[in-house]
Amino acid sequence: MSQNVQAKAESIITRARGLRWQVGEAFHDRAIEALYEEATHIAGRSVTISGERPRFNFDRTLDRLLTSRWTGFPIMVLLLAAVFWITIELANIPSKMIAGLLLDTVHPALKEFGTWIQMPSWLSGLLFDGMYLAAAWVISVMLPPMAIFFPMFTLLEDFGYLPRVAFNLDFLFRKAGAHGKQALTMVMGYGCNAAGVVAARIIDSPRERLIAIITNNFSICNGRWPTQILIATIFIGALAPPQLAGVVSALAVVSVVLIGVFFMFMVSWGLSRTVLRGEGSTFSLELPPYRPPRILQTLYTSVIDRTLIVLWRAVVWAVPAGALIWLVSNIHIGGRSIAEIVVGGLDPVGMLIGLNGVILLAYIIAIPANEIVIPTVLMLTVLVAKMTGVGGGSGVMFELDSAEATASVLQAGGWTVLTGVNLMLFSLLHNPCSTTIYTIYKETGSAKWTTVATLLPVVLGLVVCFLVAQVWRMVG
Repeated sequence: MSQNVQAKAESIITRARGLRWQVGEAFHDRAIEALYEEATHIAGRSVTISGERPRFNFDRTLDRLLTSRWTGFPIMVLLLAAVFWITIELANIPSKMIAGLLLDTVHPALKEFGTWIQMPSWLSGLLFDGMYLAAAWVISVMLPPMAIFFPMFTLLEDFGYLPRVAFNLDFLFRKAGAHGKQALTMVMGYGCNAAGVVAARIIDSPRERLIAIITNNFSICNGRWPTQILIATIFIGALAPPQLAGVVSALAVVSVVLIGVFFMFMVSWGLSRTVLRGEGSTFSLELPPYRPPRILQTLYTSVIDRTLIVLWRAVVWAVPAGALIWLVSNIHIGGRSIAEIVVGGLDPVGMLIGLNGVILLAYIIAIPANEIVIPTVLMLTVLVAKMTGVGGGSGVMFELDSAEATASVLQAGGWTVLTGVNLMLFSLLHNPCSTTIYTIYKETGSAKWTTVATLLPVVLGLVVCFLVAQVWRMVG
């Protein structure tokens, strides 16, 4: 604070010297008096004279709360948790409305249109059951959370709080060999990992920026929140008494988030001491003054620059994924679909790590968008288990109206508590979506580091799931 006062005082003196040569003595005296009044006003706000009662200063008082080692972290956790909770809760209603429009109204209309123009059934299935449904799922699941999360995130940024988050977490990231501003990219990643990767531009050091990019996938993006919440509700919350089921489910999801933060620090520490070894850059963080958020600019920045651009990239990648999902489910070889053959081949590996072939195939063909993992898992489970009366047919992704109905389908497919636990872990520790992979390549310009950022989480996920499965079976 004293450095700011000194800088402003020097600026005042410089301005005073310049004025002496430009105006007459009388006007110069009046100018000097005005400048001294300004300096007195600044000093009155910034300096407390010994023996005087400290003057109230809004910024300083708020900073004592938000950056204190005792209150800073609890407030930060509560505030970010509130942002996530509001995002998840408020997104449910528009998500259901969009899904009702795109899936329950437009999709049947498209099928009827295909029948009316006598479109071949295979073409109708490929276009409407595959490509269109994948895009519809991504829009209905991805758009509402981003349209809520990014404006709130931008409001906190405009208000001046996010630099305080970086200040609070700086020492932890420095101990991990990373940059304090990685805290901001981490928080941004909880909305969308692609946006978190782009946000790493605020880090000047190329080495530390690369660490932030590689580890951003450990932040659970909004495409993975529905999977975490659904699986926690079905397999973790069900273990607790009914009155505590919701709390236990929420704690399970929070635990996975904290595991992700742990891996972010661990991998950052490992990279900074091996392949990305180097001296940590000086982190000079100037805490800006608090200011009222600019609503219109916030809406433009969050909706246009972040939400719609990221959503468009996701839809572009989801459309071919939908086509692939429909094709592998409807092309048969020797009386069995390609999906059934691949699931059978992946089952031994899946069982070894506490998952199954359906989950592994779903994550392979749903790389373009995490939002379509659960609909793909349900479709493949029904297909492989030969269930009747559930879903819309081969290659048609779907979701059920309740967690109980979803649980009955998954349990009929052989799922256990171990499957649910390891799916939550694998949802955290797996490759980024194709939108994020593309963004990583654009930001780094390196196929090598894009490959590292893509495969490193997968390797960690397979190892962690394998270890959990072995311990689970030993204890059980």
